[in-house]
Amino acid sequence: MTITRWLGAGLLALMTTLLSGCGYNAIQAADEQVKASWSQVLNQYQRRADLVPRLVKVVDAYMTHERQVLVEVTEARAKVGRVQLTADQLDDPAAVQRFQQAQGELSSALSRLLVVTENYPQLKAEGLFRDLQTELAGTENRLAVERERYVRSVQAYNVLVRQFPEVITAKIFGYAPKANFGVDNEAEITRAPEVKFSNEGGSAPRPAQ
Repeated sequence: MTITRWLGAGLLALMTTLLSGCGYNAIQAADEQVKASWSQVLNQYQRRADLVPRLVKVVDAYMTHERQVLVEVTEARAKVGRVQLTADQLDDPAAVQRFQQAQGELSSALSRLLVVTENYPQLKAEGLFRDLQTELAGTENRLAVERERYVRSVQAYNVLVRQFPEVITAKIFGYAPKANFGVDNEAEITRAPEVKFSNEGGSAPRPAQ
């Protein structure tokens, strides 16, 4: 091996040691954990969004009054489809807030819809509706779990990039603190829609479409 190659290998080894000692590897690992956690959160949000059209369809078959709530749910579902938040935007508080607001509006609209369905005993006895109710409840539970994991991973990452000497490495390589879910919106966005219904009567056939 030539002297140049020896020097190059030595310089690479020195840089690797210095970066590791300054927390570069730890920052990268924490950043990847945040991205992985966010991916799981998005999976559950998408699962909920995919349930909405099916839920609206079965409710629409029975609902004769209070139709505005169906419009609100449909519009809220459309909005969450437009307001996306990628892992690369997690350090943008404004983008995170817009995403939270859109998801919170869908949660509120779903809650209002499920309250209105109390006025339709035949709908509550409908097998498909009850299946969707169960799916929605399960999705909300998984969403709460994944959100909690995401919040913890962001907290760990933010502590890491703010402490010395990692803060120097973070500034050099552009690792900024990430925006976590805000306290003001936490209760709204994490509150699962009420999906428990009384079991009145037997199953009723769905009206003809």
